[in-house]
Amino acid sequence: MTQKIQPMRQKMQHSMVFVLTATLVIAYIFLTGIMYRQTVTTVEEEIHREADYISKAVQISGTEYLNQMDEVRANTRITWISAEGTVLYDSTEDEHTFENHKNRPEVKKAFAKGEGEDIRKSDTIGEEMCYYAEKMPDGTVLRVSRTMNSAMKSAFHILPFMIFLALIMIVTAWLLSKWQIERLIRPINTLDLENPLEQEMYPELQPLLERIEQSNKEKEAMAAMRREFSANVSHELKTPLTSILNYVGILRQTDPADPKVQDYLNILEEKAQRLKTLTEDVVEASKVSSGNISLEYMDLDLSEMIQQTQGELEEKFEARNLAIVTDLPAEPAVVHVDGRRMWRVLENIYGNAAKYAMPGTRVYATLKTDDTKVRFSLKNVSEHQLNIQADELTERFIRGDISRSTEGSGLGLSIAKSLTTMQGGTFDLYLDGDLFRVDITFPRVKAKGNAAGVTEELVEKSSSGVS
Repeated sequence: MTQKIQPMRQKMQHSMVFVLTATLVIAYIFLTGIMYRQTVTTVEEEIHREADYISKAVQISGTEYLNQMDEVRANTRITWISAEGTVLYDSTEDEHTFENHKNRPEVKKAFAKGEGEDIRKSDTIGEEMCYYAEKMPDGTVLRVSRTMNSAMKSAFHILPFMIFLALIMIVTAWLLSKWQIERLIRPINTLDLENPLEQEMYPELQPLLERIEQSNKEKEAMAAMRREFSANVSHELKTPLTSILNYVGILRQTDPADPKVQDYLNILEEKAQRLKTLTEDVVEASKVSSGNISLEYMDLDLSEMIQQTQGELEEKFEARNLAIVTDLPAEPAVVHVDGRRMWRVLENIYGNAAKYAMPGTRVYATLKTDDTKVRFSLKNVSEHQLNIQADELTERFIRGDISRSTEGSGLGLSIAKSLTTMQGGTFDLYLDGDLFRVDITFPRVKAKGNAAGVTEELVEKSSSGVS
């Protein structure tokens, strides 16, 4: 079951509310910390001043002044400690109940440095206290302390206000985000997908629009190719079929003993063979384009296969008075390919030269090797003017003669290129005026035993239509 994805609008709204809430919480914590710190500073300053004048008053009036302070400073606790650490006086508790205070942090500092302070929870009253101790001239220590309730109260005092403010801001953010998201999405909803780059859009969407544009171009190319495919198949099939039907009609009206009947039968056979070849090429082109081909790899000497291909097509070259000039290396040129598919590649390349090379010229076949590559090149002078781009010649149903005077299907080079790339090779065409050259390159394999003994068998199978 496919998981349902939350709508983008909701995700953006939830994200904005989450960010706002998190921001408010952080702001509250930060603000509370600042207020707490300010309150602590204020308390420390106040008890410093209190300790200073209480110390002076005690030096003048003694404990009598402290007794008077019991009812005046309800929030302030005063403790008088002897040089030995004994509590001489405490404004909140009976001094006789206290343990020795000499090791209390603030008292210890006062004995050592003259004054000391500390903030901690009191074991006596169970509240957080701010302590300040001051050493008196007689060696005793006067300690003044105050609870930190005021600091905590200040921190919590703004909590209701912050909650109220947060609710207002969250609701406002929700409404604003909804409005803003609608504004953001509106151009996307009105986007012309047929021409995505011809309108103003967010820069962040540019990569997406470019991919849509590329997809549109590919769809248009596919549609054009289908239209061209239909038109070309119709043309290629119509011509031989028309000839066959015409000659069948003639045969019906001709005396079987007439010598012309044999000529007519030869023409019918020729046209039927052309239809058979065209049908096989269309089927193979369809298989190649769809990847519906299984490859059986083996190590083959490409040099031997080239010689075998030239031998098989020798009659076609002689019929057009074409001379093949071959340059092959002395060492084996072993490649790891599917033998039958490789034979078809070479057959199509040589067959293209046999059909379109200028009669009476030379066709140059060169095979070169290095440590890692095997490169085969076949070049010739074209009979017809090549007013076409090199890459167009590997498209389906594209032929070198615009007049379609030859018997080709226009699929040969397209099939050869596809089969080459499927086997891990590269296929390149070069045009220079009327000069035509095709290069195929494969990774070289070090020869292992006899890598060439199956060529004849592969040629026979491929020629008999085994695929």
